[in-house]
Amino acid sequence: MLCRISLCGRRSLRCSSALGYLASREKHTLPDLPYDYGALQPHINAEIMQLHHSKHHATYVNNLNVAEEKYAEALAKGELSDAIKRDFGSFEKLKEKLTTFSVGVQGSGWGWLGYNKDSNRLQIAACANQDPLQGTTGLIPLLGIDVWEHAYYLQYKNVRPDYLKAIWNVINWENVAERYRACKK
Repeated sequence: MLCRISLCGRRSLRCSSALGYLASREKHTLPDLPYDYGALQPHINAEIMQLHHSKHHATYVNNLNVAEEKYAEALAKGELSDAIKRDFGSFEKLKEKLTTFSVGVQGSGWGWLGYNKDSNRLQIAACANQDPLQGTTGLIPLLGIDVWEHAYYLQYKNVRPDYLKAIWNVINWENVAERYRACKK
């Protein structure tokens, strides 16, 4: 599912999954006005501007954050989400662990979220070069993150952690969930 999102003056962001976007983004904040509250006087007084900006607009921003948190929770429900919580404690912990494994790949390779059919558990692994996940670890691949420099060098140069922070915005969690359901059959 591709979507375009533009919120609170942020530029549009293309994402393949609302869950990936919502889970990795920072909360919205009330933007500063580029002028003083009294700048529109005598036509609109400073008190009205202050009230609308710091109270009304701030309330809209706060309510947006609450709504997005509830939306992310609703999207995250399901088999894959339950397995992530069971095996990692939370989506954030999965994200941290997979990012750490992926940053740690020496040279070229992949960071993986895989399924261990024997233990019925999700596991994180890293593979060097072209080594296949299932062939080297026995894990069924659910999500692979390419950490070969060709995947990110033009945009992120040699700063792999910045690339890995950004990659969470484009993961197709519907596809990962489909793979998880398929391997459990």
